[in-house]
Amino acid sequence: MSPVQHHRDRRSPLVLEVHELGRSAGSTKVIHETVPAPADLGIEVIGVPQGSDIELDLKLEAVVEGILVTGTATVQLHGQCARCLDDIEDEASFDVQELFFYPGREVDEDESVVVDETIDLDETLRDAVVLELPFTPLCSEDCLGLCPECGFNRNHDPAHSHGDKIDPRWEGLSGLLGETTN
Repeated sequence: MSPVQHHRDRRSPLVLEVHELGRSAGSTKVIHETVPAPADLGIEVIGVPQGSDIELDLKLEAVVEGILVTGTATVQLHGQCARCLDDIEDEASFDVQELFFYPGREVDEDESVVVDETIDLDETLRDAVVLELPFTPLCSEDCLGLCPECGFNRNHDPAHSHGDKIDPRWEGLSGLLGETTN
């Protein structure tokens, strides 16, 4: 089943020209570029801020079936710790690998294709980054989180406590303890 092929916006920094590779298996092109991050590159709690820099270090190689893209994408991550709700700022590198099939081949609808001698890295980048993001990001592995009683960030004072709690059903008897004399 051939997917619907539409013309790509060649102004997008994630659309790369591949006409110089031709269909000569073995020809390569190396790309070292910094491009702005597209919108919605992440999940609810952590992601890549729109417009922040993405450093692409890629190798485009012509193979018999199409263009093989391999390399890394280095991004800035911004999010919230799942335990203490502090902001997280980090840098991470993600492996990128995708085969873009030449037109005229039978491909599944989820496979990438070369359109008008260009490849669009948007979906490839999303797959590489979003699928590897943690569902519960932490500011540190030993984050203590928030106090369940008052919401205090226990990382600021690990000894934080509210004293011994007395079961409310027995609280009335606690006064008797101090009044007993033998």
